Amino acid sequence: MAGSLSRREQFMLLSLLAACLAVLANTFDGDGEPLVASLAFSGIAFASCYALVRWLGDAFMRAGFKGKDMSKPKLVEIPETMGAVCATVYLFILIVFIPFPFYKDIVAATSGGGNRDFILHVQEVETGRFLHRFPHSKLASYLSAILSLQTVVLLGIGDDLFDIRWRHKILIPAFAAIPILSVYFVDFGVTKIVIPTPLRPYFGELFDLGWLYYAYMAAISIFCPNSINILAGINGIEVSQSLIIAMLLAFNDLLYLLPPPPAGFPSPHPATDSHLFSLYLLLPFIGASLALLAHNWFPARVFVGDTYCYFAGMVFAVVGILGHFSKTLLLLLVPQIANFVYSAPQLFHLVPCPRHRLPRFNRATGLLEPSTAVFDERNPLRPVVGAVLKLLHRVRLVRVTTDPASGRVVECTNLTLLNLWLVWWGPMREDRLCLGLSALQLACGLFGLFVRHKLALLVFTQDNWG
Repeated sequence: MAGSLSRREQFMLLSLLAACLAVLANTFDGDGEPLVASLAFSGIAFASCYALVRWLGDAFMRAGFKGKDMSKPKLVEIPETMGAVCATVYLFILIVFIPFPFYKDIVAATSGGGNRDFILHVQEVETGRFLHRFPHSKLASYLSAILSLQTVVLLGIGDDLFDIRWRHKILIPAFAAIPILSVYFVDFGVTKIVIPTPLRPYFGELFDLGWLYYAYMAAISIFCPNSINILAGINGIEVSQSLIIAMLLAFNDLLYLLPPPPAGFPSPHPATDSHLFSLYLLLPFIGASLALLAHNWFPARVFVGDTYCYFAGMVFAVVGILGHFSKTLLLLLVPQIANFVYSAPQLFHLVPCPRHRLPRFNRATGLLEPSTAVFDERNPLRPVVGAVLKLLHRVRLVRVTTDPASGRVVECTNLTLLNLWLVWWGPMREDRLCLGLSALQLACGLFGLFVRHKLALLVFTQDNWG
């Protein structure tokens, strides 16, 4: 059966699950060790997602969630919308994880536990012992993140079910971001930005954006889910780009946490809690996404659907906003930003946009080639747009075909980063195209972190790392 696990897979997943459960049991010997527990939960997320994607594939197909891979010689139907399984596993993991980061605070703030040696008055027992010490703001941030992610997962499932139009769904992630923006306003509330050194004589050291800062964060919550969804269309590309971004964000978090402060040091880094919060959300996401990638890599056995794209993008928006490093997040999204800017003429219908812009599969060679948009009397192209496309053709940013008689542009490659990569490097197999874009994502992300922590010192007086 296609939905069954081999004996080797069963043994490996059960071994991983047993090891993670043993780690979780040992974390309670201390103060909960939430980061170690999060690592264990990421392993549980991988095992659960890997098995459930395999087991539920046939059920999804019977329910109508299936599609044909247009980039294969044989158009075989495979399960679709399996990103919903990944998102569901992830959300359950986040919910079960709630006691672990607050274990020490729960024991200290409520009756019993570490307070049994204290003599307390009746009033203290009735009203709770040290509830004022419990980090309610951190719990509120965590719960608001779960609420926002649940909302955007519903959007993704609705899109996969009903194929919602862009103009109807593009602003929905902003509504999903209301819980995290509300918590940001109550808990943090900082709307000032640091001005680069050359501009400080004119604007001062800090500039308060006020409500515009919340509009900026709402824009991030809109861009992140949609940017992953735009850069899609071949096996593995949605999950691989998301995994690279998540791993780079986790690496950036570890810069603030490792090595730990030496003994006798007055306090940890001020951003420690924010980056721990980020890791608590990213590690299970990495575990679940790795399992999904194992099934979605070339040749794909499942499709992830729009649900995964919106869910993954919202994870990044949540950690960027509540972790207070949204500008660092944007540096890691340079390929997604470039793809959006490059696609904008078609997204806003300055250039006619076909329904599907994924690369075209050449059955004779087995390779992917750039797909094209055709312009005729029914899809006329404005002369000024045609002139711009000819200019882009000269610098190899697009490939156009002109009418020999009139010189009018009659065809051009679709404006996506996938097609541009094929214009630059020629036809290639699907997995090589995905690897090439993944390498670009990794290189841009590493350079973005270098800019954030090194080159930024050219225009700012200090970096908050170190």
